[in-house]
Amino acid sequence: MAHRFQTYSVIIPSFNRADEIRELLASLQQLDFPRERFEVIVADDGSTDNTAEVVRQAQKGYDYPLHYFAQKNQGPGAARNLGMRNAQGDFFIFLDSDVTVPAHWLKNIDAALTAEQADAFGGPDTYRKDFPPLLKAINYSMTSFITTGGLRGKKGKKIAKYYPRSFNMGLSRAVWQKIGGFSSLRHGQDIEYSHRILNSGAKVIFVADAPVFHKRRTNLRRFFRQVFNWGVARINLYKIDEKMLEPVHALPAVATLLVLLMILLALIWPGFRPVFWTAFAIGVALIVFSMIDSVLMYKEIKPALYLPIVIPAQVFGYGLGFIYNFIRRVIFKKEAKIGFYKNYYK
Repeated sequence: MAHRFQTYSVIIPSFNRADEIRELLASLQQLDFPRERFEVIVADDGSTDNTAEVVRQAQKGYDYPLHYFAQKNQGPGAARNLGMRNAQGDFFIFLDSDVTVPAHWLKNIDAALTAEQADAFGGPDTYRKDFPPLLKAINYSMTSFITTGGLRGKKGKKIAKYYPRSFNMGLSRAVWQKIGGFSSLRHGQDIEYSHRILNSGAKVIFVADAPVFHKRRTNLRRFFRQVFNWGVARINLYKIDEKMLEPVHALPAVATLLVLLMILLALIWPGFRPVFWTAFAIGVALIVFSMIDSVLMYKEIKPALYLPIVIPAQVFGYGLGFIYNFIRRVIFKKEAKIGFYKNYYK
């Protein structure tokens, strides 16, 4: 199945993200890679903003092949499928609209795929120095080993199986022809797609030196809702195939239940309070450690000041979503809620 990939189709699904598309297309202009070996496709999922005009202006100003395809709003999976159906490359690469790329991004992907004769890949996400403190704090929490970021899996850290994510992943045309396109899932669809890629027998690699700068369009309220939906999604993935749920994925839910139980016991049983305060002190120590680590990482203090809110929001948000959907779908045997499919962009 593996072969030397010659050309690449970079596919960007978008819905009312004109400003993000503008910034991403500008970063692609800076790629250190032969123009004849890649194309860029914006797959517009029914935008009502000026996305089409942004792409038209980019087509006039940039020297790489840039194509625009639009459809009625059907979701990001359908938009990626639209892009693949119109792609000309040997290899399809997906980027989310809220990222930008460094100049070496595609060159390093090409080198890794060629050297390892791989059929699919995933890459990391990281931050830019000009990101605001909150986004740096969220980036830290999303990538830190001690939070749910440590569950994402990557080469060299096998606490969980590595699944490429749609903000920075790709597969060969041959694999696409074998497994088809993305499903109608919203949250977790990239994990489900990666699961099918792996099950196809494709060789999947992690390209550590091909990061994207992930802006994560969010505030604290949206971040909590986002990670809650990821917890919900993990159970939906489990209902599709039990192999997509590993014991480690339940750790945030276990932590959430333990905290709730300890709070309850401390309220009704005074003798338990020393245990509660000991556990609380351990939690505080972990957050303080993360704050120090964040300062060393970013060389600034402000992102660290958000971590006492961001880290609990991530762990408990994911944990509550997991618990809610476990009760709903596993215990009470109910189907996935329609709202799970309709609230992706909010």
